[in-house]
Amino acid sequence: MKKARRKTKARTILAIDVGGSHVKVMTDRERIKREFESGPRLSAKEMVRQVRAITKDWSYEAISIGYPGPVAGNRALREPYNLGKGWKGFDFGSAFKRPTNVVNDALMQALGGYEGGRMLFLGLGTGLGSAMIVDGELEPMELGHLPYQKGKTFEDYLGAAGLKRVGRKKWRKHVADVVKHLCAALEPDYVLLGGGNVEKMDKLPPKTRRGDNADAFEGGFRLWDERVDAPRAKRRKARK
Repeated sequence: MKKARRKTKARTILAIDVGGSHVKVMTDRERIKREFESGPRLSAKEMVRQVRAITKDWSYEAISIGYPGPVAGNRALREPYNLGKGWKGFDFGSAFKRPTNVVNDALMQALGGYEGGRMLFLGLGTGLGSAMIVDGELEPMELGHLPYQKGKTFEDYLGAAGLKRVGRKKWRKHVADVVKHLCAALEPDYVLLGGGNVEKMDKLPPKTRRGDNADAFEGGFRLWDERVDAPRAKRRKARK
């Protein structure tokens, strides 16, 4: 498991959310989102160039990157499905010439919505992103590839292709069923549903709440925090 790192008070963090259609950026100082199109021709080197170009008037000392794939040692372990080449093993810290945290994009979004304890995150998007955070320990997961029904995986049913194939009504039932199964297996205190398709859920399953669009950026900022396991009671009180 990975721990969030300590954040220096004067340090400004740039969070980069790498997606299949867009790359979005924001700092914890300006809190202004900027973005550019990604797609199947975007290489890691070109992503760095474009991020530098659209943030040339910003000042930042550290970087967090949410990458759509498995990560170890702040480097991608394989090429992404929906982007160009050159991502596997790419050294983003050297390319940006700044301290850089690289994590799976689902984990970064999960961290942004974390409220302490044991949390399971499921990202309802093109595929099915997943992560767990247990008392501040960050654990990326690949639950979407586990078998579910009729020789298909969780992702086959809960991803965008599954939504299109079975329709919204049945898709919602599958989401609720998968949440039930994973809660029984992993015993989280609560589940955070994120991703672009969470808005298609009219009623959430038990122990589940809806993620926010800004969670990915907030997670990127919090990657540099010394502690992320603030007491849930304190956070709930602050939200009232």
